[in-house]
Amino acid sequence: MQKRIKDQQYPNQDLPHAQKIDIVIVVDMLLTGFDSKYLNTLYVDKNLRYHGLIQAFSRTNRVLNDTKPYGNILDFRQQQETVDTAIGLFSGQTTKPPKEIWLVDKAPAVIGKLQTAVQSLSDFMQSQGLDNKPEQVPNLKGDAARSQFINLFKEVQRFKTQLDQYTDLTDDNRQTIEQVLPREQLQGFKGVYLETAQRLKEKQDKGGDQTGPEVQQLDFEFVLFASSLIDYDYIMALIARYSQQEPSKQKMNREQLIGLIQSDAKFMDERDDITGYISTLEAGKGLDEKAIRTGFERFKTEKNVRELTVIAEKHGLNPIALQAFVDGILRRMVFDGDQLSDLFAPLELGWKARTKAKLALMEDLIPLLHKLAQGREISGLGAYEQ
Repeated sequence: MQKRIKDQQYPNQDLPHAQKIDIVIVVDMLLTGFDSKYLNTLYVDKNLRYHGLIQAFSRTNRVLNDTKPYGNILDFRQQQETVDTAIGLFSGQTTKPPKEIWLVDKAPAVIGKLQTAVQSLSDFMQSQGLDNKPEQVPNLKGDAARSQFINLFKEVQRFKTQLDQYTDLTDDNRQTIEQVLPREQLQGFKGVYLETAQRLKEKQDKGGDQTGPEVQQLDFEFVLFASSLIDYDYIMALIARYSQQEPSKQKMNREQLIGLIQSDAKFMDERDDITGYISTLEAGKGLDEKAIRTGFERFKTEKNVRELTVIAEKHGLNPIALQAFVDGILRRMVFDGDQLSDLFAPLELGWKARTKAKLALMEDLIPLLHKLAQGREISGLGAYEQ
């Protein structure tokens, strides 16, 4: 059971949901001997005291990342006094109100911080002679300005992510948040943030003297821009729904669907493929989810073959041989330098020319290999990434 809870970390695409578990009813032992960063809500219907209470409540506070900054506890036994006593005792600060020790700020306080962050972003954009709109971000000049945008909008998203955790937002709270940062504008900024961050990340990874310190020091925190509600299955279902509905009856059009994908960090490596695939679909054709998935895999395969063919032709290689070389790498997740040399054997190059040709090929091939590996490590590839 613990393994099934831990396996929540894997997307349903990699591990079926049926092999996981969402809710655990605990009588005793797991309250004090279990950790899971992937669960965040504890429903308490048992009287607890002192260390037992602290340990039980701590089950929810194993912070996973910035998308889970704290846990939720719903207490059905109205144990406020017992909770205050335990928190004061175990924090060593019995004179300080327990709420100041353990509990997060109320929603209005965080909304105020969000307003300040949005205003800071707006002031910066105006200082650059631009309106505070997503479509204006590509007009920023220089990496220093782009880096400042990354840092400022990251703060905006941090407070928005924190507010997304609250289960007690009032209608007034939601209206205020929408006024401060309208949903459509937020999604647009997230999409352009990821696009800008991806370009700067590539410069950061390459390093060298040409990369300024403002780029080298950036921490992009992509996890802030990944929704736990929007996963691969959700997107495939949305695409199927788009395909099945007539344009006049659609709740989400093609542009909105693409915008949703482009604003989520989980799809950074695949968003060009997914948006390209959506562009080939015709609304109202009635494809079910299985057909959508099959079609998307076929679309990706055909696109990858075309990219490999272009690379092969550019470097004077046999496309079939290069395809077989790449397939072998992905099958074993091992990069074989000897097989790379074999690719160039028909060209009969001298060792200097062959070395230069191999490095030129790898410069084009490495990004595609990373994309095809989908986050998995290819052993031996690092030697060509220096």
